[in-house]
Amino acid sequence: MILDLDIGNTLSKWRLKDTDSSEIRSRGAVWTREEWKPGSDIPDLDVVEAVRISSVARAAVLEQTVSLLQHRVQSVHVAHSTAEALGVVNGYQEPHRLGVDRWMGVLAGYQLAGGCCAVDCGSAITVDFVLPGGRHLGGYIVPGLRLMKESLKLGTRNVAIDPDSEAEELLLPGTRTVEAVNHGIYMAAVSAINRIYAEVCDREGVALPMLLTGGDARVVARGVQSPHAVWPDMVYGGLEACFPLTAAERAGRMSGAPRVPPPAGLEKIRAGLAFSMLL
Repeated sequence: MILDLDIGNTLSKWRLKDTDSSEIRSRGAVWTREEWKPGSDIPDLDVVEAVRISSVARAAVLEQTVSLLQHRVQSVHVAHSTAEALGVVNGYQEPHRLGVDRWMGVLAGYQLAGGCCAVDCGSAITVDFVLPGGRHLGGYIVPGLRLMKESLKLGTRNVAIDPDSEAEELLLPGTRTVEAVNHGIYMAAVSAINRIYAEVCDREGVALPMLLTGGDARVVARGVQSPHAVWPDMVYGGLEACFPLTAAERAGRMSGAPRVPPPAGLEKIRAGLAFSMLL
């Protein structure tokens, strides 16, 4: 078995993947903490042959996790943000400072779609762009839905936005404080993504497919105006591309990769941007 770990600032997600069939056998998530307890926070390591890790948590958390695993598992692969990988040139002036989860998403998106806009809807919402040919432009970071709600300090942090809510409902004025908060932060998030996407496509003269991942991707996607696909395993896809361990991965097949819808034409994107600037 292969254990894939995506260690975030808030949640640490994991999945077990069969080495022979490349099928996902199980998955889960725990709160990222100072200490991990084997058997309670992560799966049974007796069945694990290799581990792949993407981590944006504190260095001490990663070091402790790697130390724990190296005593139990044959091989441990840790992803790092680099100046170039898999045909993509990192757009950061200091490439190692790009969050490795964003780098994994960019690499996965590029392997799947060529140039793309990769959006990760987690504690923060990150929007990264890579052009056809592999030039990563860098990206944008805005507060995520939960972070925005907590910053308002209105005692509504435990009332989550229903991921099955329709975008039309979430964009209406709220008639209760909880609704006003939820609808307001939703409007802020999707408006930022829509505007960022249109501005960058216009400036670069290219219409890019959009891929969304992260815990709030489903609900955010409902308000995204451009054609898009939700790929929950996009960060894992980057780990697969960087450290291919199965026959399917070596053939370039990433688990759970969605069908990529063709983007809207550049003229349509520009027309929408021009209209929004008039409002």
